[in-house]
Amino acid sequence: MSIQPNETYVLDLLKELLDTPSPTGYTHDIMKRIEQEAASLGVSLEWNEKGGAILSVPGQDGSRTVGLSAHVDTLGAMVRAVKSEGTLRLTSVGGYMMNSIENEYCIIHTRSGKKYTGTILSTHPSVHVYSDARDFKRQEAHMEVRIDELVESAEDVKKLGIGVGDFVSFDARAVITPSGYIKSRHLDDKASVAALFGLLESMKRDNWKPAYNVKLLISNYEEVGHGAAYIPADIHELIAVDMGCIGDDLSCKETDVSICAKDSSGPYDYGMTSRLIQLAESEGIAYAVDVYPHYGSDASAALSAGSNIKAALIGPGVHASHAMERTHKQAVLNTVKLLAAYVK
Repeated sequence: MSIQPNETYVLDLLKELLDTPSPTGYTHDIMKRIEQEAASLGVSLEWNEKGGAILSVPGQDGSRTVGLSAHVDTLGAMVRAVKSEGTLRLTSVGGYMMNSIENEYCIIHTRSGKKYTGTILSTHPSVHVYSDARDFKRQEAHMEVRIDELVESAEDVKKLGIGVGDFVSFDARAVITPSGYIKSRHLDDKASVAALFGLLESMKRDNWKPAYNVKLLISNYEEVGHGAAYIPADIHELIAVDMGCIGDDLSCKETDVSICAKDSSGPYDYGMTSRLIQLAESEGIAYAVDVYPHYGSDASAALSAGSNIKAALIGPGVHASHAMERTHKQAVLNTVKLLAAYVK
């Protein structure tokens, strides 16, 4: 019998996480929130040297440890240069299409702690001015931030305390609709983080322990490839919990928990993947099995770094990944249910 996740808890936490800026390299604020939430659930937490969190839950049998990972870092940008007219040139943090961030509101986070708002635009932003505005190639060199301050020169910008190396976060625009859809940037991978905490909340609320020790890894450098390159040595198997893809010849839907059989790093463990499929079927959990050729995960990073583990990959189905994403609450809750079935 599958658990019944606390829907209100999961969605409220997810909305809060989505509304907290956390581009890769600028995750200290959201990690404080992770620490607070772990403490509220009575779960012990320690940090790795690059600021990732390791949460530990003792199992009924301490001879084995199952790892579960999800990442709080998101796509974002950094100031590459302050331009002479008072706008900012960007360098991307993570991989995305430039047209997916065009006309988006953003926040510039200065090293002194000040924050300024702005808008990301093409350098040819108006059809009334530029004859090639529609066809102008959206690439990094052709994008800039218009700052919401009275600035007309690079010197004006520098007086605000904005400089090269400052982080830029994108407005998530998170909305949960009455029909249960969750529309937002950065569902990759905050939806999975909320699912992991939904699992922990269920353990506390219903007073159950996993069969074996469980360590939850909340990584903060996944979008640049090395989020879980280090994992604790006592982990025997790792399930990366990250969004499932939708489109083309894929079968995953926005209500499914995705089970990935293979991604760009190769096939996932046959036994773990088969067991996840069997559990989803026996528990009546909506799922899909897919292959993601343009995808890598925290499990990929751990394996590439030489970890002596076996690994699998699951997560809520997310449409338009690395753009304006959307999933359904059922996908997040189904992910919680499958994780619970696996570790029980």
